[in-house]
Amino acid sequence: MNLTYLILILAATIGGGMIPMLFKRIHPNLPIYLLAFTGAFLFGVTILHLLPEVFHTLDHSAGIYIVLGFFLQVFLQQLSHGMEHGHTHVPGANHQHVAILPLLIGLSIHAFMEGIPLGFHYEDKSALPSLMLGVMAHKVPEALTLITVMLHAGQSRARLWRILILFSLVTPLSAVLAAQLGDRFHVITDSLVYLVALVVGAFLHISTTIFYESGTKHHELSRQKVLAIAVGITLAFLTLIFE
Repeated sequence: MNLTYLILILAATIGGGMIPMLFKRIHPNLPIYLLAFTGAFLFGVTILHLLPEVFHTLDHSAGIYIVLGFFLQVFLQQLSHGMEHGHTHVPGANHQHVAILPLLIGLSIHAFMEGIPLGFHYEDKSALPSLMLGVMAHKVPEALTLITVMLHAGQSRARLWRILILFSLVTPLSAVLAAQLGDRFHVITDSLVYLVALVVGAFLHISTTIFYESGTKHHELSRQKVLAIAVGITLAFLTLIFE
């Protein structure tokens, strides 16, 4: 387990969460294009690195766990209301109540799932650094959306910091837990690849939802959003140089 990777992910999460706390007015297109870029990058990393790894290890049965992971994410977004792919659901004139606990539970489970593949030992040496970059990039808009919702829910500054710090620790702690248990117990080692396949399914759901839904009306793709997606995919291809 590379400690530097975990520190970078922690810093990216805290940095993303600080944006709405430091800037009262954020351009409405910033989260949209940031999500499009990071979603595309995560999609590319998943397809280029994680998908071949799990199919190499699990053969055709990998598809079963990927599909299960896809629909597990569908269930989780009922709790998080899609914050992991950009839905803010801030209270408006006719909706003053935000159910904080389900949002935090759903998003924290998602964050925990993101950390599991970081504790896995890959045959493809480029997989782990590429995945770290993908998760780190995704953490910025994810934390930005979380804190934006918490701000609109009227949370105090002190509580915002507690929420942000605790949320920032979930993914790194998940990675450490997966790595430590995987190194000590063979049954965990053998099970990790199945969990990685589940996370692959979740990543595919989140990234494709970002492409066609988050921050848009009528699910359109603007030229700017297409450009952000193209940049993300291009950078994902460039991770192949880690091989």
